[in-house]
Amino acid sequence: MRHRSALPVLVILLVLAGCTGGAPAPEEQSDRSDPALAAAVASLPQRSIGSAPAMRLAPGLVPPTNRWFSGLVFPAAPQPVFPLPLSVGVRDDGFAIALPEVDPTTTTIFGSHRPGLDLGLGTARMLVVRYDDLTVTVAFLDGSGAERGRVLLARGSPYVRYTATTEQRITLDPAMAAGGTVEVLGQRYGLVAGGGAEVAGAGGRLPAGSWVTLFAVPPGGDGALLAEHAAVAVLGGEVAHRIVGDRVVTTLDYRTDGGDTLVGAMPHQDAGPGCTSGTYPTIYGPLVLCAGTSLTVSDPRVEPSDTLDLSGMSDTERTAVAEAVREAAASPMFTASDTYAAGKQLARAANLLRLAGQLGLAGPAGRLRSALAAELRRWTQPDGCASRDTHCFVYDPVLRGVVGLGVAFGSEQFNDHQFHYGYFLYAAAVAARDDPGLAAAVAPVTDLLAADIGAGARTAEFPRARAFDEYAGHSWASGFSPFADGNNQESSSEAVAAYNGLALWAQVRGDPGERERAVVLLSREAAAAVRYYVAPPLQSAEFAGFGHRVVAINWGGKRDYATWFSPAPAAVLGIQLIPMAPVAGYLAGDADRIRADVVEAAASGFDVPFGDYLVMYLALADPAAARAAAAELPDSAIDGGNSRAYLLAWIFSRRLP
Repeated sequence: MRHRSALPVLVILLVLAGCTGGAPAPEEQSDRSDPALAAAVASLPQRSIGSAPAMRLAPGLVPPTNRWFSGLVFPAAPQPVFPLPLSVGVRDDGFAIALPEVDPTTTTIFGSHRPGLDLGLGTARMLVVRYDDLTVTVAFLDGSGAERGRVLLARGSPYVRYTATTEQRITLDPAMAAGGTVEVLGQRYGLVAGGGAEVAGAGGRLPAGSWVTLFAVPPGGDGALLAEHAAVAVLGGEVAHRIVGDRVVTTLDYRTDGGDTLVGAMPHQDAGPGCTSGTYPTIYGPLVLCAGTSLTVSDPRVEPSDTLDLSGMSDTERTAVAEAVREAAASPMFTASDTYAAGKQLARAANLLRLAGQLGLAGPAGRLRSALAAELRRWTQPDGCASRDTHCFVYDPVLRGVVGLGVAFGSEQFNDHQFHYGYFLYAAAVAARDDPGLAAAVAPVTDLLAADIGAGARTAEFPRARAFDEYAGHSWASGFSPFADGNNQESSSEAVAAYNGLALWAQVRGDPGERERAVVLLSREAAAAVRYYVAPPLQSAEFAGFGHRVVAINWGGKRDYATWFSPAPAAVLGIQLIPMAPVAGYLAGDADRIRADVVEAAASGFDVPFGDYLVMYLALADPAAARAAAAELPDSAIDGGNSRAYLLAWIFSRRLP
């Protein structure tokens, strides 16, 4: 797994929907098959690569890989999750909520799960029985498999409600009375009970249908206000998007059982004038508590692109790029057999093809087009894996998704699918944009790659937008998330490139609805990449002690200046830049910041990991310095997914106002 990738407000609420006992009923949420997708999936060999874990998941649900709560389902033991502002440790016999302490060190901003308010249930097993874009519901079962009760965890809520399915006794640690508060490690927690629940001291009795709601009080906040809203249960969530001019507007709606709840707005969300109910510190910045049932996010619209603007290049620059294209087109292009390295090589060839076409290089363009088309046809032969072990795809009927052979970085566990398949989608879109025959030939499998990372609706075949977190505004890279710090994502730029490829492929397929959905993902991922990775606001007092301006891996419960593969500063910044696709203009910004970050990453020169991408990034702030650096850049510093031709074209296409 190479890439992963006032206080937090979490709503954990229980919804009963008329259940009175027994094992959780699959009919409460069962993912229905899409006939067209089912037929397409059937064309691939059906095979699980490696061993799927024993999942804590109700029958009928698509396994939720790459989610903020995946750690509840896949690891050998449930892992803490971070719906924000709370962390929640769910176990087979109960759960505990906590408000993480923001603890910055030189290289990590910690917000780990810690002791808080614990509810003991005496149950034997927990099971995820429902989830949507904003919530996940966990059922607790006794030794016979009968359901005892449920909690619903909601992104951005300060509440966790447990609702009893059957009459039972519970324990509390530390002891407290319903309607009161208790302090643990300097943080105040509260509890409200209803429906006939009797809670006092170290435990209590819950009749069937009764409930208790646990919550964290914002530092300096009003516990009575939190208690007042605790009577309102969140039942689920849904998300709607609109493209309005140059903005992508997202509305996060929390469905309740009547009335307003309290929800927390992250720094990138709209905390309007009604958001005066308190503030939680989090590892991502202040989370402002708002009364209501919705949050709104407005992000800059990013248009998908596969083309550099070469109109400003001089004759000398055009000659240099043309010569580099000719040299690259005459060299072997496809040597990799795993989906990550091979995907990068496909995208590299696609960029060379676009440059050859723009420069009128008929011979190189023909060679590139022929080679790229042949390699895409090989990879997208539906039954390819029936006769070979690489350069093909299978469908995993257990984990419900497409897996390419050979695997890389845990892709058989659904790690990094957006990174790998984004390259394939981009290359297919470029190669097929003016070749309907090629588009038709590669579409059956390429459409499945698009569905694997960006399906617009959840079906029995695929989850909706597998890795994208609507609340956080970015994707998660770990499929199973077997970590105490939650899920994570490292390469924000490859996630952006993935949704760029998704949008371009939808355009080739003539599907405006899918293209619009991909533009939403692209725009939101790009905005989060800038705010939380490349240019995060880390100047506030709660982050004092963190020694850097860039974050390389964002987790649910920490933020790291580190990578999975190298401690080098060049790798930390470079993994937020790769592959510097034509859409990467979103990385532009404060020129002084870009220069300073490049100096930190390449203090002794650019012959370092991702040195080529650092030079290209520098061109967004100082094109002249980037030109000079490119002239001295050795071939060894050019990544396998890049080429000197594309590097030069990118730099020459940059013109500061």
